[in-house]
Amino acid sequence: MPQKRLAAIDIGTNSIRCIIVEACGESGYRILDDEKATVRLGAGLHRSGNISSQSWQAAGEALSRMRRIAEGFGVRAIEAVATSAVRKACNGQQFLEDMLERGGFPIRVISGEEEAELATLSAWRHFDMKHSRHALIDIGGGSAEIVLATGDHIEEVLSLEAGAIFMTDRFLSSEPILHGDLKGVQKYLRKQTRNLFEKHEFNLQQLIGSGGTITNIGRAVMAQRKESFNSVHGYEVLHSDLVHLLTMLARLTPKERATVPGISPERADIIVAGVAVVEGLMRNLGANILKINERGIREGLIIRSLQKHDLVSGDVSVLNWRTSVEELARSCQANLGHARQVARLALKLFDALREQVFFSEDDLLLLEAAALLHDIGYFISYKSHHKHSYHLIRHARLDGFSPRQKELVANIARYHRAGLPKKKHPNFSHLSAEDQQLVQQLGGILRLADGLDRCRDQRVKELSCRIEGGRLYLKLHADCEDLSVEVYGVNRKGDLFERAFGYKVLVERFS
Repeated sequence: MPQKRLAAIDIGTNSIRCIIVEACGESGYRILDDEKATVRLGAGLHRSGNISSQSWQAAGEALSRMRRIAEGFGVRAIEAVATSAVRKACNGQQFLEDMLERGGFPIRVISGEEEAELATLSAWRHFDMKHSRHALIDIGGGSAEIVLATGDHIEEVLSLEAGAIFMTDRFLSSEPILHGDLKGVQKYLRKQTRNLFEKHEFNLQQLIGSGGTITNIGRAVMAQRKESFNSVHGYEVLHSDLVHLLTMLARLTPKERATVPGISPERADIIVAGVAVVEGLMRNLGANILKINERGIREGLIIRSLQKHDLVSGDVSVLNWRTSVEELARSCQANLGHARQVARLALKLFDALREQVFFSEDDLLLLEAAALLHDIGYFISYKSHHKHSYHLIRHARLDGFSPRQKELVANIARYHRAGLPKKKHPNFSHLSAEDQQLVQQLGGILRLADGLDRCRDQRVKELSCRIEGGRLYLKLHADCEDLSVEVYGVNRKGDLFERAFGYKVLVERFS
């Protein structure tokens, strides 16, 4: 439906990004295309005050290409904004006029405060911040934005000249990087933020960051931890991780940095300044954990643009895990009646074990999500559908889950049938020992619950559980007398449960 499509173009200090989306339903959208060009509008801007001819030419070519792509998708409108570099450049107005002629669409220059508001719109869509005090940071090439908020009420917005390109040009333009130069970055940040930080006592429940520097940090830390999650969205980085990463990167040449796992080669010359800014802001804010928002300003721009052109009614929907999970299940044509029955029975088993095993509310969420998605692999093939379910979940865009949580959901669903978890399984072996145990426990519950709906007709109406003498006794309640297939399912699929918990599973009686 081309009439519901639009293109959002973010002209940043480091790169230009064009995202084409299509409005879905009353308050959602899906991404159709994502084109990026690294043009470095901010290169040398601190010294010359102007956008260079090389960057100017690269930007013109990129915007012309993006316009043609957008036209190919039949978009209703192109919404383009420019940020720090164009805002500061002496030749910024001439640049805008030339880009209008080349691209054929107007470009609006936005303030640092509006950049921060757009990043905040995105964060509110992806993270539960209703009852928390939080800070949001977005690190671009020319500026860094900081938002302090409680729930959905913004307290203060601060825009700093502290982007990765700006800080590199001003403090870290020589190689190798000297310790004194990094101290200069820290001193500058303290001076720039002194008034804000003196006015507030920071009792932050969350610190959420976005921008290219932030996502590179997440990927680099993930690689150092030898984790291989499919996304960094929602990934958590400790302040100590940043300190170690900064120390390591500062000792390397740009060529060596380009080979560091997780660091984009195109950012090798500016990543040290970017990491130094994030580390300094975390220290000044007293924050120990940084959560990564992979979307940021560009998603905020999409949301505002959809609203402007009346392609959504009211606010774009806040994402939550259940909606995301059920949409994935539907898109894979899953049997939702069976999936919901398995989830209901799995939660009954989970509750029965709570007094015996220390489970958290997060564990409950993982189990329910895996139960709802365990059979989506049928969409590819019946054969090895449990393995297909793992890959579909792992590569899906599931909102409300951190990368680790999504990997756990995929593994739990993977073991709802067939072979038990083994060290030789790559999907299982790369998990930590603690997560391996959790997968076996929750996978065992899911496997048993799946056996209780072997006929897929939701015959078991109620399930009572009793643990006694090293046994788990199940009492099944149904409207019919013949539950022999369900008993067979328990006997056949109780193996992983028994291994994980040490309880023999028995059907006590049924009625």
